Amino acid sequence: MCPVCGADVPAHARACPWCGADERTGWNEEMTRYDGMDLPEEAFDYDEALRDEGLKPRHRPKGVRFFWWLAGIGLLLAIVALVAHAAFR
Repeated sequence: MCPVCGADVPAHARACPWCGADERTGWNEEMTRYDGMDLPEEAFDYDEALRDEGLKPRHRPKGVRFFWWLAGIGLLLAIVALVAHAAFR
């Protein structure tokens, strides 16, 4: 992002394609790398943001992950069995 006009600048560009700002006119890539990105000062806490909106964080039941592992292994075994059955016909 151009620190002068805010336009998107291609990576490793030597000048802004919109306003022409470059290193000679005060564009220092190291000093302005994160300018204008509106990055938060602190780490984002998703659960806190939900509470601020009056919502409750969703919690998954503990057995769900195990169920999907079993379902994936069962599906894989079914595919192997079908391929083996078709190969030995």
